[in-house]
Amino acid sequence: MNNNYQLKEKVLHTNNKYFKYVSEGQGPLLLLVHGWPETLYSWRKNIKAICGLGYKVVGFNCRGYSDSFTPKKVTDYAIKQYINDILDIMNYFEAAKVILVGHDWGAPICWNMAALYPEKVKAVVGMSVPYFGRGKISSVQLWKELYKNTFFYQNYFQEVGIAEKELEKDIKESITKIYYWISAEGFKNNIKTSNNKNSGLLDGLTYPTKPMNWLSNTDIEYLCNEFKKSGFRGPLNRYRNQHKDWIDLPELSNLKISSPSLFIGGEYDPVRYFIKNYDSYKNPGKLCSNFFGAHIVKDCGHWVQQEKPEQVNGIIKNFLEKIS
Repeated sequence: MNNNYQLKEKVLHTNNKYFKYVSEGQGPLLLLVHGWPETLYSWRKNIKAICGLGYKVVGFNCRGYSDSFTPKKVTDYAIKQYINDILDIMNYFEAAKVILVGHDWGAPICWNMAALYPEKVKAVVGMSVPYFGRGKISSVQLWKELYKNTFFYQNYFQEVGIAEKELEKDIKESITKIYYWISAEGFKNNIKTSNNKNSGLLDGLTYPTKPMNWLSNTDIEYLCNEFKKSGFRGPLNRYRNQHKDWIDLPELSNLKISSPSLFIGGEYDPVRYFIKNYDSYKNPGKLCSNFFGAHIVKDCGHWVQQEKPEQVNGIIKNFLEKIS
C-alpha cells in the first residue's frame, strides 16, 4: 500500500469465501466498504485516524475484486450477496454488531444491510450515495428511461463484456480518466462523457491537465496492479443486478434506517445530479429515523474520503463520539 499507510494486507477465509483485508486497532468492529472502481486502498487515508478512537477498523476488497472471492455468475453480485459477505466477515471477527462505513456502491450495501438487519448494525455512514429505499421501479429502469437518447455509464455497463473490453485495454488510462472525471478538478473543468448513446465510457473523458494532489502516481500504479489481477468483470457485475435487487427485496419499500446514521457527500459530486433538476443531496436523511445529519464537503468531488480525508475523518470521529 501507500508508504504512508503501512498496513499489512491479509486474506481471511469464512463460509467457503475469502477476502483480502487490512485491519488496525482493537475494539468494536467497524467495516469500511468501498465502491467502484475502488478497493480497500480507497481507505488508506482514513483507517489509522478512525481506529484511534478505540475501534477495530477493517477494510476489505469486496467480492470480484483483487485477491477476494470471485464467483462467475452475474447474479452472484446481487446486493443480498454483498450483505451476506458482511455477515460472514462479522462472524469471522466474532462480532455481534458492526459499524458500517460505505462509499459509492459501498454506501447502498451498508444502507441496505442497516435496513434489513438493524439489530446487527450499531451505526452506519454512507458517502456519496444517500439511502433511497426501494422505488416504484428499479434504478436501472429509471436510468434507461431518463437516458434513453443519450449515453449514461450505468446503462452502458449492462451488457456483459462490452465495458470490460474497453476498460481493460489500457487499465492505467481507464483508472486515471475515471478518477479525474468525477473529482472536484474534473467537475470544475467540465469533464463529461460523450452524449452519443453508442459511445464508450472513456469517449469524451480526458487526462488531468496537472497531477491530482490527492491521487499520486504511486496510488494509480497500485490500483492498476489490482485491476490487472481482477479485471473489471466482477466489479461491473454489481451494476448488472440493480433490477434483480429490486425484485429480491420488496421489503425495502417500507423500511427506514433506524440505526444512528450519517451522510457525507462532495459539493461537486456529479452523483447529486443524475436526475435532471433534482439534487439528491437535498434531504439525504428522509428515510433515516435516527439521522445525525448530512455533511457536504466543500471543494470536493465524488472520491470524498480520498480527496478530503482530514475533513471526512473529523466528521466520522465526531459521529462516533456522539454514539459511543
